[in-house]
Amino acid sequence: MNQKTNTFLETESIGALMRKYAVPCIISLLVAALYNIVDQIFIANASYLGSYGNAANTVVFPMTVVALSIAVMIGDGGCAFVSIRLGAGKKEEAHKSIGSAVILCIISSLILTAVYLIFQEQILTMFGGRVNEETFFHAKEYFFWITVGIPFYMFGQSMNPIIRSDGSPKFAMIATLAGAAVNIVLDPVFIFIFRWGMMGAAVATVLGQVLTAALSIWYLCHMKAVRLQRSSLHFHWNLAAKYLPLGICSFLSQISLVAAMAAIQNMTLKYGAMDAVFGQTQYAQIPMAVLGIVMKFFQIVISIAVGMAAGCIPIVGYNIGAGRKDRASSLFTHLLAAEALVGAVALLIVELAPNQLISIFGAANESVYYTEFAVKSFRVYLCMMILATVNKATFIYLQSLGQALISTMLSMVREVVFGVGFALLLPRFFGLDGVLYSMPVSDVLTFLISVAVIAYTYRTLRY
Repeated sequence: MNQKTNTFLETESIGALMRKYAVPCIISLLVAALYNIVDQIFIANASYLGSYGNAANTVVFPMTVVALSIAVMIGDGGCAFVSIRLGAGKKEEAHKSIGSAVILCIISSLILTAVYLIFQEQILTMFGGRVNEETFFHAKEYFFWITVGIPFYMFGQSMNPIIRSDGSPKFAMIATLAGAAVNIVLDPVFIFIFRWGMMGAAVATVLGQVLTAALSIWYLCHMKAVRLQRSSLHFHWNLAAKYLPLGICSFLSQISLVAAMAAIQNMTLKYGAMDAVFGQTQYAQIPMAVLGIVMKFFQIVISIAVGMAAGCIPIVGYNIGAGRKDRASSLFTHLLAAEALVGAVALLIVELAPNQLISIFGAANESVYYTEFAVKSFRVYLCMMILATVNKATFIYLQSLGQALISTMLSMVREVVFGVGFALLLPRFFGLDGVLYSMPVSDVLTFLISVAVIAYTYRTLRY
């Protein structure tokens, strides 16, 4: 087998490599994010679901992020490890680690599915599902069918970065796009024509995930730089101990987001009930529905930021393995500049066009209180988007360097110490507005830490 399959990662220009790897990765993550967002758009515009269905979607969303967190830990860790091994010419460890990742993904997804089915009502209550009875009813229906698709969802998401590490970012993108296309086509059919409600939205999503998983299986049987063998498909504890720490940052960045969402959604439930308007039963679901929409827009932006950084993992890993720190440093500079630009564009959108954003999610069918709170939420909650994207890029870049500990600590500080801490603290002083302030305050404080880490990273790449 050709030992130089991926040597272009050491010779091709940084800009060309970023376009080749980051763009497909961005699209893949955007499409993955759009699964839930597309559901919410169609749900919001169905008059028989409206903000109740929207709030139910928001309640269930963190559980899909839990599944994603496990999948990306396996996939991103495997991607970084395989890339470094290939750069060092160690293909034996590369193919065995991929096989081990496949086994680990299947086992963990089945365990998570069982937990979700057994503790369904307790989990939904934990994330604010009992804001009112109608919201809870829709949340249970949606959650059950989404849970059925968890094994397919996790498999597709975990194999996506591993496919990229094999030098096929375009196929990784196509596999995700194909599944999303199925979801987009079937959502309106199931929701508006068949009137299956929340079940229809969930089933459309699951069918798309099945297709992505099937395409991923096909690719694993036709890999290029790495060929899977029968000996690959075993769980190798020694290799898992090496690649899982490289994916722990991805895991924590997602799972800690779940902790932040739990805090935000429970504070929204608690302090919304104290509000003069949202304390009324017919409006009680509005803050939950609106914050879900705002977080979905944030997810779109952060998917671009993460995709840009994660797409660079194979490039950085290979060049570090090949001893080319100069190229790794140049890539870091390009990445930070691009991330800041993404954040700036997103900031302009939320500050200048919040009404247009909220109209996509069925605002015409809702009260004036819905629109007013939505506009305020977009402008306040997301006002530090530039810092948020730069922070995220810094965390993931460190991961690609194999600096799992520093990357993990930064993620924990942002999402748990600041994200959860301020979500619980600020509402005590500012009520429902305090929930909105928690995001920008967390991003500013995290950026102050990131500046020092960025400077440290440049120094390590000089020597």
